[in-house]
Amino acid sequence: MNQNLTVVTEFILVGFMDHPELRVPLFMLFFVMYLTTLVGNIGIIILTKIDAQLHTPMYFFLRNLSIVDVGYSTSIAPKLLATFVEQGRIISFAGCAAQFFFFGAFVTTEVCLLAVMAYDRFVAICNPLLYFVIMSKKFCTILVLGSYAGSITSSAITAYFMFSLSFCDSNVINHFFCDIPPILKLSCSDIHNTDIVHFILSSIVVMSTLIIVLVSYVYVLTTILKIRSAEGRRKAFSTCGSHLVAVTIFYGTIIFMYLRPTSGYTTDQDKVISVFYTLVIPMLNPLIYSLRNKEVKEALKRIVNRKIFSQ
Repeated sequence: MNQNLTVVTEFILVGFMDHPELRVPLFMLFFVMYLTTLVGNIGIIILTKIDAQLHTPMYFFLRNLSIVDVGYSTSIAPKLLATFVEQGRIISFAGCAAQFFFFGAFVTTEVCLLAVMAYDRFVAICNPLLYFVIMSKKFCTILVLGSYAGSITSSAITAYFMFSLSFCDSNVINHFFCDIPPILKLSCSDIHNTDIVHFILSSIVVMSTLIIVLVSYVYVLTTILKIRSAEGRRKAFSTCGSHLVAVTIFYGTIIFMYLRPTSGYTTDQDKVISVFYTLVIPMLNPLIYSLRNKEVKEALKRIVNRKIFSQ
């Protein structure tokens, strides 16, 4: 019987090709979304780097968040666009493993950075006099490097267990990228250990970061409500409003995706939800942090005026 098994060396991503009538509009939609993501996030990276008034811990974290958004959208979008071409649907075993690793590393880093940014807002509002003492350049660098290191380690361990499995006969992934559920469905090995490892690592990351976010904002909101003047409360809340919106959208989507009942949801619905957290959220983050942030808008005006007057 073992002699009849076919070892899989490449996968075929179904993508959205089960709806060929939507090929052109979906391709254009995803291309515009990816282009907007690149322009917005690279703009934030450049702006927070060259404007001296944005050289603060909050914008240091925001710059790294934009780097991560570019990274994890890039790990998905180019191959998603390629799936609209017949030959582009094929992805090698190594390519699938690489996509899985990079996407997992970037998404986990995003979760960690959102928690770090929540802690930063907690220190800024609850301990304003000690803010620059606590959030020193060295400490901020350690927090960011720790987020990257922990995320890379977690993703590498999960990828090792995932792609140590045997894949036989079927190599068709009914998704637009190499995600855990559709890949595990193709395995002809015992996936119990892989499931346990993934569950433990995911639980540690999600629960620990979510606790940090919740505790930070409980203290932040408590402190804001103690401010007597309405103007003072408005000003304090404006410093964390953008981050609160980003956290709500990100965690809301992830919780809806993975903590909902599986019955009653089709693969097409899963793909739509996946598009939201792989492409829409990285596109929205720059808009959230720029449109709702007075300092970012003023920095952009300074850069534009500098260019105009220098000509």
